[in-house]
Formats: sequence, C-alpha cells, structure tokens
Amino acid sequence: MNTKKHTVYEQPLQLSYQDPLLQKKMSDMILYNLPVASADIVVVCIGTDRSTGDALGPLTGSFLKENHLKHLKVYGTLHKPVHAKNIHENIKYIHEKHLRPFIIAIDACLGKSSSVGHIISGIGAIKPGAALQKDLPSIGHIYITGVVNIGGFLEYAILQNTRLSIVVDMAKVIANILLRIDRCLTIQQNTKSHHLS
Repeated sequence: MNTKKHTVYEQPLQLSYQDPLLQKKMSDMILYNLPVASADIVVVCIGTDRSTGDALGPLTGSFLKENHLKHLKVYGTLHKPVHAKNIHENIKYIHEKHLRPFIIAIDACLGKSSSVGHIISGIGAIKPGAALQKDLPSIGHIYITGVVNIGGFLEYAILQNTRLSIVVDMAKVIANILLRIDRCLTIQQNTKSHHLS
C-alpha cells in the first residue's frame, strides 16, 4: 500500500504575475508546506544588480527589507546581493547563524515566450546560474522563480537586455507573496498564544 502523503501542492504552481489570484494561491501553497516544528524561515534572494534580468532576486530582497518582517529572515538585496561569487559563503553563514533553516529561494529564470511574466513556485531546491552554465550549489526547500525573458540562446545577453519594468513588477508581486506569508504567520502565532493563555 502506498502511504505517501498526497497534497494538492505536489506540482509546481505557475501563474502570470498579473493574475489576481496569484498572491493568495502561492502564499497558501508555501504556508501549507512550511515545517510544523520550530525552524528559522530564511528567504534567499539570488541575483545581481549588474544585470537587469538577474536583478529580480535583489529587488525582491530590497522590497522585503523595507518592511518590518517578524518571521522571515532575508538575504540578498540590491546593496548586499547573493550571487555566484558569494553564494557558498552565504549558505555557510546561514547554516551557522540559523537553527535548522528552512530556505525559500528566489531567483530569475528564462523560459518559453509563452511563460515570460510567469511566477513559478514548488517544493525543492533550485540550481542558480544553470541558464549560464555556472556550477553553483543547489539551494532551497521551496523556490519561487520569475520567468523574466526567453531562454535557449545567448542567455547572458538576454538577461542584460531584459526590460526593467517587468522585473520590478514581478519583484513587487513576489515580495507581496512573502509579506502575506509573514502576516499569516503572525496571525497563527497570536491565535496559538491566545489559546494557551
């Protein structure tokens, strides 16, 4: 008999960043898959401000840092990006600083023309730099990626020539997803405290 736990979230969730239901659906999916046991929830926003397309992660991190998050620890901003040259040391630091860190990895990606502008979230790690054939460590227990442009050829040039407007808009949506998660965790914590008192 197959005793594997089945959930409605086994497959990655992919929706346009303009979909009005995206933020609720994606935050609900991530909340459902957060660990029940106590763990530090760490958001790692991967990318660099030196490339328009690859700035999705740092932009998201910067938008998050402008808010007072109670439950999410954020790494990777425009001022302090997490990128190919420092990702190893950042992963090491996170595991030293945080108790059993549960990592949500944020990164830009390239895809089919029909997928540009889509935000994808799923269970498991992502491999940063794969589009540019960079051998970087996998990271994340859950990932959120944004398809910022078309892939398949001249990836580095494509990332450099991606429109900033779509990257900023997608980063704001991803940040709002994570802000909603932070608010929901606060409500859960307050409800639990109320029942215990």
